Amino acid sequence: MKTIRRSSSIIYVAAIVAIMVAFPAWLPAQTAAVKSSDASSGSAMQWSVQVDRVNPGDLEVAYAFQVAIHENLLKELNKTKQFKQVFGDGDRKANEVPNLLVLKTTVETYTPGSETRRAVTTVSGATKLTVRSQLLTREGKIVLERTVNGDVRFFGSNLRATHNLARNIAKAIKQSRWDVG
Repeated sequence: MKTIRRSSSIIYVAAIVAIMVAFPAWLPAQTAAVKSSDASSGSAMQWSVQVDRVNPGDLEVAYAFQVAIHENLLKELNKTKQFKQVFGDGDRKANEVPNLLVLKTTVETYTPGSETRRAVTTVSGATKLTVRSQLLTREGKIVLERTVNGDVRFFGSNLRATHNLARNIAKAIKQSRWDVG
């Protein structure tokens, strides 16, 4: 009887761990909406943010890179706990939120890199991205505007540049003073 109970417990724990590994994005998204934090502007008012799709500008940026930047921005902005809620582009729930800011990201420069070159030499093969990020009110008033870089120079996949870029954008927003009023 004890063996059956122990086996059932092990299977139950393994199933929970498997679900957590398979769906890690659910956890931060669900908890970010519940937790609150202080806004950079110092006001007691809580702001939410909607991350628009990445605008490639006049450049030929692979669609996978655009999506990766967007997804990484959602994750990194959730991590900062700067905003009451973080919404993706097209999320209908964002329309119901009273204090909503919109993050627009436009690619200004993009240099596709080569993982093979990075592995062989440290001099070439870097993937580089430079974007202009704007935090706007619903009415279109620019609250914050920054040019931010992201790259992968040595080891890692080319998409690692999108993670680094999103982390740098979130960091720039968190460290900046912005006034909505």
